[in-house]
Amino acid sequence: MSECREKTSRRRFLKNSAAAAAAVTLGLNPKGVPLTRAARGANERIRVGFIGVGNRGSQLLRGFLTQDDVEVAALCDVYEPYLMRDYSNVDKKLLDSLGATVPQMTEKLGANVARYKDFRRLLERRDIDAVVISTPDHWHAIQTIVACEAGKDVYVEKPLSVTIVEGRKMVEAAKRHNRVVQVGLHRRSSQAYQQLARDVQAGKIGKVTVARAYRISNMYPDGIGKYPDAAPPKGLDWDMWLGPRSERPYKDNIPLYKFRWWQSYSSQVANWGVHYCDAIRWVLAEEAPASISAHGGRFALDDDRTIPDTMEVIFELACGVLIVFGQYEASGGPGLVSGEIELRGTLGNVYAGAEGEGYTIVPSPAGQFQEAKPSIQPEKKEAPDRNKDLTVTHIRNFLDCIKTRAKTNCDIETGHRSTTFALLANIALATKSRIEWDPRNERITNNEKANELLHYEYRKPWKLT
Repeated sequence: MSECREKTSRRRFLKNSAAAAAAVTLGLNPKGVPLTRAARGANERIRVGFIGVGNRGSQLLRGFLTQDDVEVAALCDVYEPYLMRDYSNVDKKLLDSLGATVPQMTEKLGANVARYKDFRRLLERRDIDAVVISTPDHWHAIQTIVACEAGKDVYVEKPLSVTIVEGRKMVEAAKRHNRVVQVGLHRRSSQAYQQLARDVQAGKIGKVTVARAYRISNMYPDGIGKYPDAAPPKGLDWDMWLGPRSERPYKDNIPLYKFRWWQSYSSQVANWGVHYCDAIRWVLAEEAPASISAHGGRFALDDDRTIPDTMEVIFELACGVLIVFGQYEASGGPGLVSGEIELRGTLGNVYAGAEGEGYTIVPSPAGQFQEAKPSIQPEKKEAPDRNKDLTVTHIRNFLDCIKTRAKTNCDIETGHRSTTFALLANIALATKSRIEWDPRNERITNNEKANELLHYEYRKPWKLT
């Protein structure tokens, strides 16, 4: 954090709607002066700005508000009802399309919270110590890099990026500017997963050869729906929402949540699979896959999505482990005996509960030609932090690291390596090939055409610095 900031008096936030709109646009107080303040001491509050305050952004905003040493300094969003925290002005078509994913926006914010539609204006504020980025995935790279260049510490939601090149550039920017970054893979702050990693790495279930996880949500028959091209709703800056992606007509089932089903802006293997791949590779103490193959497509749903409704990917690790991730959105029912991830070892299997609720170790019965006796005893381990909100725990770790300059539980290199799993799965599916990965040089070694998907050309004027 900077030790040289301008002083200014604090102004009461505008109540007049016309003046408020001007302040939103320009990021100014009623006198037209940039909202800055004097340097803070080590024991003062951390002033935080929020870029993207929709569904997940609202959850993070509430989490940060529970911390006594946080002051919410500014909000930024391209949709005015979200920016102004006004549920009553959300377009009815969006309410019909998005349902409960539209935040209620009932937080109690201070009168001096500034509002911006352009994230660059927020990042110009020298009195903001850290920013929280929970915009659609295709925005994460540009906003994180610019934030690092502006001297801000960053909490950025998962997946870290939509391309592998973006992720590496983000890592480089954070290192170059000595920024503390926390990626929102919050299982990294779970005590249960921390203990599970110790147990598995100590050989408690023997040699692990298979790990599995699934994202299952039966969206049949309507999926995300089929919508015509339309004019954007009042208060939405559609051009800014698209950002570096190609210009295209607006549809009501792209923003402000359903972008997860559009390949240009996200994917479900990145949205959900990155959580599980991160947890599994952490528990196994592995960095990257050696090869990746994927199968799937739109097998049952007739909606506007550009990602599969059914997909299964296999990551093979050099140490001799298969990680299987299935995205099943055209069927229901559990994929595992219990929990959210399974690790199958030579001595037994582990089933880890959702978001670190604890885990169960089940002895593996003897197979063909083997002596029929259990190799280990069954165990059930409860999570010490079972009743805690892992997102809040992850936030607390970020805030502590801002003060100590220590590495966060999910630093940017860690987040990049885990996001790489998901992005490689998408490349394998897109190229209908088994791709081999060089994690040191971050290149696909057996399919040069697949390397073209490691990044894309940004729409002007946006660029990756």
